[in-house]
Amino acid sequence: MKKLLLLLLLLACFSNAYSQNKNINAYFSYASFHIPGQSSFIETYLAVKGTSVVFKKMENGDYQSSIEITMIFRQQNAIVDFAKYELKSPSVKDTNAVNFGFIDQQRFALKDGEYDLEINILDLNSSSPGFKSNDKISLSFPADKIHISGIQLLESFTKSTKETILTKSGYDLIPLVYAFYPESDKTINFYTEIYNTDKIIGPNEQFVVNYYIESFENPKRMLEFFTRRKMNTSPAAILLQKMDISKLPSGNFQLVIEVRNSQNDLEAINKVFFQRSNPSIQYNLGDIASISIENTFASKINNPDTLIDCLMSLTPISTEAERNFATSLVNLGDKKNMQKYLFNFWNNRDNANPSKAWDKYYLEVRKVNAAYKTKTKKGYQTDRGRVYLKYGPPNQLTESYSEPGAYPYEIWHYYTLGDQRNKKFVFTSKDMVTNDFILIHSDAIGELFNYRWQLDIYKRTWDPTSIDQAAPEDTWGNKATDYYNQPR
Repeated sequence: MKKLLLLLLLLACFSNAYSQNKNINAYFSYASFHIPGQSSFIETYLAVKGTSVVFKKMENGDYQSSIEITMIFRQQNAIVDFAKYELKSPSVKDTNAVNFGFIDQQRFALKDGEYDLEINILDLNSSSPGFKSNDKISLSFPADKIHISGIQLLESFTKSTKETILTKSGYDLIPLVYAFYPESDKTINFYTEIYNTDKIIGPNEQFVVNYYIESFENPKRMLEFFTRRKMNTSPAAILLQKMDISKLPSGNFQLVIEVRNSQNDLEAINKVFFQRSNPSIQYNLGDIASISIENTFASKINNPDTLIDCLMSLTPISTEAERNFATSLVNLGDKKNMQKYLFNFWNNRDNANPSKAWDKYYLEVRKVNAAYKTKTKKGYQTDRGRVYLKYGPPNQLTESYSEPGAYPYEIWHYYTLGDQRNKKFVFTSKDMVTNDFILIHSDAIGELFNYRWQLDIYKRTWDPTSIDQAAPEDTWGNKATDYYNQPR
């Protein structure tokens, strides 16, 4: 699965006219592929926002920025592969006219296995320090199973006229690194490869590929964004497609690709995360007008305040469209429609027994209300409550409330979050009185990523104006980084 990392490089800015510091915005993603009978490889995609880097005057009078990039792949602390290179922007005659970004793509041939990827980015024209980030990568393409490569989201694709680094299967593929689709984007373009269908299903046979969109919060296929097609078996079957998303509402989603055999058995599945902003598409009250709630659990909740609280408690597990719709119902104050919405919400998630699903969830709501409430918020309204209700209790929880020089903090570690592995959440509070711990960092998809989270914890003793530092100095008693890297 292609993973998205937001590398928001918050570097020093000064008002001095001679300063060479800027806030660098860089975005990184990758996808894994395989060449049957040969090797696997990782394809990396990097996009840099032009207005976030320093342009330097060249001998010909034009201006150009220069970024140094280092990528290191390690296994058990041993370097397996690396690249260090300079990425230059297009040249411009006037830096005030910079309104573009520039991208880079690399390929690394690697054997199947687990890797630690370290990325270093440095603006060579800036006096600000560079940025370092780490991620874990898994490559697995066994020959005795059908596998789907990483899903590459595309800005565009065209028939190739000559072979370049952007060429695959006869097409030039321009990567979409940001995985964000504004209202102006009407389609989602993607490329993926399906391996070993000739071995597992048989040569000269057909198989079925389903590709569809599901909500990230509620992994259930959206039938209006579902396509099925037949393909011929081969060592590496190519799927290059586009989908109409003009009517897809705002929210967090996943593009899902399934491979099924002639008996409709699932052979392989892969997903990629993306975000959509489409404020013109809204849910309609007519969507629930025909729903009958007679003799359902929702019909028994008659107190308006209790009903409003029930709807608002769904926020942590709702899609953006559902949150907006529920808020509009609360503002209207129509009790009957709120009851219908509550029933429909759970009926969509568990058609067999929506009442049981609601009771199970509301039990967890009462738990977080008891554990995480503050003087001004109910538990489900807090960051810890939201994460608990969305993902469940963490597998490991580190609490540090009296570390010298640190604000109280908690680190939650999840072994699995759906398709994600080994994900962490860091919360901190300025005191222990309010019980309001704020999420300051997570490496989970769709959550707040902040590479300087350690500074937020140690601000009480570390000068917060020293923003060139990614982390505080390693002094006696500082344990947050150790707890994060080695949960206990």
